[in-house]
Amino acid sequence: MKIGIHSMVWVGEWNDDGAREAIARTAETGYDLIELTAISPSTMNIPLTAKLLEENGLGCSASLGLGPRTDISSEDPDAVKAGRDLLFQALNVVRDCGGSMLCGVIYSALMKYSHPATERGLENSRTVLAELADKAKESNIRLGLEFCNRYETNVINTTAQTLKFIEEIGRDNITAHLDTYHMNIEENSMAGAVKDAAAAGKLGYVHVGESHRGQLGTGSVNWPEFLGALKEVGYDGIVTFESFSSKVVHPTFSNDLAIWRNLWDDNIALANGARAFIREHLGA
Repeated sequence: MKIGIHSMVWVGEWNDDGAREAIARTAETGYDLIELTAISPSTMNIPLTAKLLEENGLGCSASLGLGPRTDISSEDPDAVKAGRDLLFQALNVVRDCGGSMLCGVIYSALMKYSHPATERGLENSRTVLAELADKAKESNIRLGLEFCNRYETNVINTTAQTLKFIEEIGRDNITAHLDTYHMNIEENSMAGAVKDAAAAGKLGYVHVGESHRGQLGTGSVNWPEFLGALKEVGYDGIVTFESFSSKVVHPTFSNDLAIWRNLWDDNIALANGARAFIREHLGA
């Protein structure tokens, strides 16, 4: 098992100084991996990032959320094309940094929709993801679909919906990306969701985030149930800590996630506490 941390615990934007700070802090606080935020992959200094990861002995994954202008679940062909181009750029980030997972909200825009997803839009999403998966397979990279709560997507909100969507796409390197923040809102059973994903062979990536997005163990997530289920099914993949506060701000992403208040000020204390929590409960 690899324990990771989301880059936005450290920095809002992935520029050269941000890359140096985030990677150094990740190593200093004892994590195995950093999850890169690939919202703007064309602006990321990939050679520098890869060099820093190697120097610090860290692995990486990458995640992003699409926006209205890059929504591959849209019926607008221009938005679908823009989203496809962005996803392929993000895939190159993972490949060139030596990672093996591209995950997040890569199937729709990360936003509150005013209507249900349309069948045409869903087919657009499935088509792009199938093409992305085929390209990812050339570099032994998997895709993780992070289902989100109803206020952040209208495509997949539960594990069951995600497994069905993956089956419809029909690519064996697409997996379910489970996130406790969203599961705490939408799932009937945290343990049941974990077991269903594992039984389908699609439990591919895990985000651990508290109900208020702050320090683990201080909110309403049922950690004994969720982490106990991970142990029960023998999950040995990546577990990444994700937390957001208005202390660290991205120009657009913080607004998309409605990060309006400080949930913490000291990100080093936060990271140390989360790492200890994960290792205590998972024995990792």
